[in-house]
Amino acid sequence: MAVNVIKEKCRGCTICVKNCPFEAITMENKVAVIGTACTGCGVCVEKCPFDAIEKSEEPKDTVDLSEYRDVWVFAEQREGALMPVVKELLGEGRKLADEIGCSLCSVLCGNHVEGLAEELFEYGADKVYLADHKELESYRTDAYTAVIHDAIKSYKPEIVLLGATHIGRDLGPCLAVRCNTGLTADCTKLEIDEEDKKIKQTRPAFGGNLMATIVCPNHRPQMSTVRPGVMEKADRQEGRKGQVIPLSVSFEKDDIRTRILEVVKQAGEAVSLTDAEIIVSGGMGLGGAEGFELLKKLADKLGGVVAASRAAVDAGWIDHSYQVGQTGTTVRPKLYFACGISGAIQHVAGMQNSEQIIAINKNPAAPIFEVADYGIVGDYNQVIPALIEALDK
Repeated sequence: MAVNVIKEKCRGCTICVKNCPFEAITMENKVAVIGTACTGCGVCVEKCPFDAIEKSEEPKDTVDLSEYRDVWVFAEQREGALMPVVKELLGEGRKLADEIGCSLCSVLCGNHVEGLAEELFEYGADKVYLADHKELESYRTDAYTAVIHDAIKSYKPEIVLLGATHIGRDLGPCLAVRCNTGLTADCTKLEIDEEDKKIKQTRPAFGGNLMATIVCPNHRPQMSTVRPGVMEKADRQEGRKGQVIPLSVSFEKDDIRTRILEVVKQAGEAVSLTDAEIIVSGGMGLGGAEGFELLKKLADKLGGVVAASRAAVDAGWIDHSYQVGQTGTTVRPKLYFACGISGAIQHVAGMQNSEQIIAINKNPAAPIFEVADYGIVGDYNQVIPALIEALDK
C-alpha cells in the first residue's frame, strides 16, 4: 500500500508533516512530499483536511527482480589487510552462487588496496568491484554507503553479504535503507530455496531461544550480515584470476559529514575470539570473577585467550566482549577448554565446531561432555594448576 500526494489539492498547511510518526514527509515549494521512510500507515491520509493525500494499491516503486543477478561480498579491510570474515563469506558465497548459477563478486573499498583484489580472486571471487580513493582509506559511514549504494544501483546484485562486525553492522542497515530493501542481521545459516532460488536467512531470535528463517521476496538486493566464525573459510587457490571492475568515486564538499582527526588504538588487552586458535572459557562453575584469573594463566601459557559463557557474563564476572554462544561470538579454534560450563545449547552452538574440545566439570552428567573430545571430571581449581605445572615441565 503506497501513499500519494495530490499536488493540485495540497495547500502546504504542514499538518501531515507534524502528524507523520516516521518523519517521512517534507515540504517542497509548499507541497507535501512523501519520503522513502513512509510505511503506508495512513495517518497523513486521515489528518489531511483537504483530502490531498490518498492511499494507492500500487506500490511506489516496482522492482523487476529479473534485473538482479550475482552474489556480492563486502571485502572489509583494515590497514590494507582483509578481515578473516571475508574469507568465510567468500566460502559461503561460492556455494550460494553455484546453486543460483551466477558469479561470485566482491566489492572492495579503500586507498591503494588494488593488491587485495588478487587475494580475493584466490579465495573464490570471479569479479572485484574496486573503489580506490583517499577518502576511503578509513571506514566512514557516509563515504562507504554512497560508493557501494551507487555500485548496487548500477550493477544490481541479487544478494549482498557483509560480516556482522562493527563495520558491517553499521554499513549494512545504511545500505538497506538507501536501496529500499530488507536486511537480516547476525545470520548463522544461509541457503537457497530450491523452488524460487531466494535466499533463506537464519538467525537466532528471542535471546537465542529459537532460530528464525527470514526471506525477502519482493525487494532486491537480498541483504545479510553474517556472524564471524560461523561459516567455513574458502580454500585458497594460488594464482586464480578474475576481473577487476573500477568504480567511479567522487565526493562533494558536504557528502561526508565526519572527519578522522586521529586514530587511537586500544591500549591494554584486546579480545579477538574469532581469530584465536586456543580459547580457555569459563562458566558459572568458576564460582566468581576471580576464577577467570586462573583461566588467564592457562591461556597465557598456551598462547590463547580467555572467554566465557553467557551465564558468567550475565553474572557480571566478565565483560560481554568475551562471551561465546548464540548471543555472543561464534568461534572455531583449534583447541577449546570449557571450564565449569554446563553445556547449554546456546553456548554449544557457538563453539561446537572447534577442532578439539576439552571439558572440565565436577558434574559427570554435565551436557558439555556430550560434545567434548576429552572430558575431565574434577574441580578446575585443581585441574588447571596441574595442567600449568605439566606445561612448565
